[in-house]
Amino acid sequence: MKLYHSPASPFVRKVCVLLHELQKTDAVALEPVATTAFDSSEVLIASNPLGKIPALERSDGPTLYDSRVICAYLDDRFAGALYPSGARRWEALTLEATGDGIMECAVSMTYETRLRPPEQQSSQWIEAQWAKIARAVSVLNGRWISHLSGALDMGHISVACALAYVDFRHPQRDWRKDNAGLAEWFAGFESRPSMQATRPPVA
Repeated sequence: MKLYHSPASPFVRKVCVLLHELQKTDAVALEPVATTAFDSSEVLIASNPLGKIPALERSDGPTLYDSRVICAYLDDRFAGALYPSGARRWEALTLEATGDGIMECAVSMTYETRLRPPEQQSSQWIEAQWAKIARAVSVLNGRWISHLSGALDMGHISVACALAYVDFRHPQRDWRKDNAGLAEWFAGFESRPSMQATRPPVA
C-alpha cells in the first residue's frame, strides 16, 4: 500500500500515528506529494479526484481517501482496537470528528495567511475559524477529559494531532489558557513514541 503524504498535514499525521500505534509502519509506503488548495497535484488527482491528502492506494481495491476512512480501514485490516465497540465507539467517533473539525479550521486559517496575498486575506474569516477551535477546545477540556484519560482510541489520536497542528502553525494562539486539564493530557500524549516519530518539519 502507498500513502500520499505531506509531513505537515495533520490529517496525514493521524494516519501515520495510527500506523505507529499498530506497529505497521512497514506495511505502508509514504509517497511525498506537494499539493495545495490552489494547486492540486496531478499525481494525487489521479487517485483522489478531490486532490486532497491523505489518500491510500491499494493493490486490491480503489484508492481510499479522507483520513477517517483510511484510519478505519487500516485499523480493521490490521485487527487493531482503535475503534471500540458499544457506547464508547460513538464517543470515539465523536471525538475523532471534533479533532478533525479543529484541523479543518486550523488548516483554513493557515491557507488564508500562507496562500492568499495580504490584501485578500480576511481577518474576520480567520477569527471565525479560531472561534470554532476555541469552543471545541473548551468542550474537550470540560466534557471529554474522562474519555481522553481512558484506553487509547482514534479519538485520542485525532484530538492530539489537531492540538499539535495548532501549536505548529498558530503558536501565538494560546489554546491552553483556561484549559489546564486538556493541556496536561496533551503534554502526556505528545510524549508517546508515535507522536514523536511523526513530528512535522520546522518550516
